[in-house]
Amino acid sequence: MTDQAPDILPLLSRGKHRRPKHGACFMEMASVMAGERWSDHPGCTHPVLAELARLVNDNSTDRRRSELAVLVPSVVGLNSPDDDLRWTLGLTAVTASYAVRRVPQSSQRALAAGLLTVQRATEARGLGTVPGTEDVDSALRDVPEEARFARRFSDGRTVSDRLLRGQVAPAVARSAVKGLVTGHQPDPDGDLRRLLQAAIGVAQRLADEDRTRAARQAPDRSATAT
Repeated sequence: MTDQAPDILPLLSRGKHRRPKHGACFMEMASVMAGERWSDHPGCTHPVLAELARLVNDNSTDRRRSELAVLVPSVVGLNSPDDDLRWTLGLTAVTASYAVRRVPQSSQRALAAGLLTVQRATEARGLGTVPGTEDVDSALRDVPEEARFARRFSDGRTVSDRLLRGQVAPAVARSAVKGLVTGHQPDPDGDLRRLLQAAIGVAQRLADEDRTRAARQAPDRSATAT
């Protein structure tokens, strides 16, 4: 480890920091709690969730950002052991579903396109019900004009896994956070925090499913013992 964990955790602040004494963003603090090298891209958290956490951290006001600190331990260990696409789909879906009803129309179109992309990708891959995607249909119905535009624009296409991870998921996170900040809601800091909490909840459900699946696939040692 190139930077030792500080004796006292620094206050959350905007942006990336070279060392703990200069402050910490949400994911840098998570790297410390995970016992990893100081980084705002630690391996302890799924990339989609980590990207959302960085955006929420940087777009929260200085006055309210410290309220996010209690959520930092919750993201440690929330990652897919085999880069399961379900994590990307579920986290993207819950981000867009939460935000699309709360952002101005200028941000709704990108979120509706993200929801439609997740819906088609889930169906095309036969993944069934993925945690976080349960509200996709309802969210699309709540923004009918933007959903119709997204359907015309996409022309029924299904994007690749690489595009889902590298372009769709980050674009949805950026649109959601920007829309919540600029949407003239009475409590944008609270909306950002609740968005992150919703994503953490979905990641926890995905992790629970991974553990259940692994337990089922593990060999029954009692049955094979001689």
